[in-house]
Amino acid sequence: MAPARRVPRMKVAVIGVGYWGPNLVRNLLQIDACEQVVAHDLDESRLKGIIRHYPTTAIAHDLDQVLSDPAIGAVVVATPVKTHAEIAMRALEAGKSVLVEKPLAISSSEARALVDLARSRRLLVMAGHTFLFSPPVQRVKRLIEAGELGTPLYVQSSRVNLGIHRSDVNVVWDLAPHDLSILWSWLGEHPRSVSAIGRSQNGAPADVAFLDLSYPSGCLANLHLSWLAPTKVRRMTIVGSRRMVVYEDTNAEEPLRIYDSGAEPPNPDDLSAPGGGFTWTYRTGDVVSPRIDSWEPLKAELEEFLARAGRGETPDEREEAAVQLVRVIEAAEESMRGGGAPVSL
Repeated sequence: MAPARRVPRMKVAVIGVGYWGPNLVRNLLQIDACEQVVAHDLDESRLKGIIRHYPTTAIAHDLDQVLSDPAIGAVVVATPVKTHAEIAMRALEAGKSVLVEKPLAISSSEARALVDLARSRRLLVMAGHTFLFSPPVQRVKRLIEAGELGTPLYVQSSRVNLGIHRSDVNVVWDLAPHDLSILWSWLGEHPRSVSAIGRSQNGAPADVAFLDLSYPSGCLANLHLSWLAPTKVRRMTIVGSRRMVVYEDTNAEEPLRIYDSGAEPPNPDDLSAPGGGFTWTYRTGDVVSPRIDSWEPLKAELEEFLARAGRGETPDEREEAAVQLVRVIEAAEESMRGGGAPVSL
């Protein structure tokens, strides 16, 4: 077997070190492929905080300083959503691969333009869908691929908490990318239609929304998203024709529970079945909480980004999925404006 190709080390710039940026800096400093971290933010107090906690980090007070540095090979963008495309476009034009925190852009046209530009420059633009690197999410994906759950019938998700209300985007743009990216990973397809309803107060962005998604395979999904809930809930239930799984991201001890349960529809031709073949048959078996490997998804995501950038990769089906995800959110907003009317994709 040929030895694994060593990923070249490079300087990495983090643009935006507010809420999420410090986590990016912390993880990058732990990755061998990252030679040095350079942080940039318009808020000087944030940069001082980075230096205080991570003193080996270099500081760039101007974005042009980052983009003109030939030693910086990759850029991670963690700024407000509406600025994602502009900053990522400038970084690509400067010859740097880019990881953009979710969502990739504020519109599908901008997301499309980013992917196309990256391909034309033979660079990588990658969306930061961190949950794709979560051990429980990956375990469910393997269960589905192995046929352990049977045919996926429907998924129900609750991603709610009290706050943090944002003024730049609504709750769908903030939270739905997590569920939509997980659904794409699990189902391997994009929804064909979406309907959504939501509410806002005093003209502020919607702080609660309910999305219904229909997939080409016949699978259905329902998402409950909210910044206005008494408790923090991160739960997804996927029901298959053979087994069912409950994934709770907030349950560190048992993030997955696999239910060997199901229901069989009536079969009038089977007169030996309970009820003479005219009633449903229910099966309730064991509930298993499998051991799940533990690692930090964000670090795994950053390692994957630097490895792909170091190998000179360009966008593939994962980035195409990120573009389509933005289109789904646009369709959800269109449905909300139309009182919940379904929007085809």
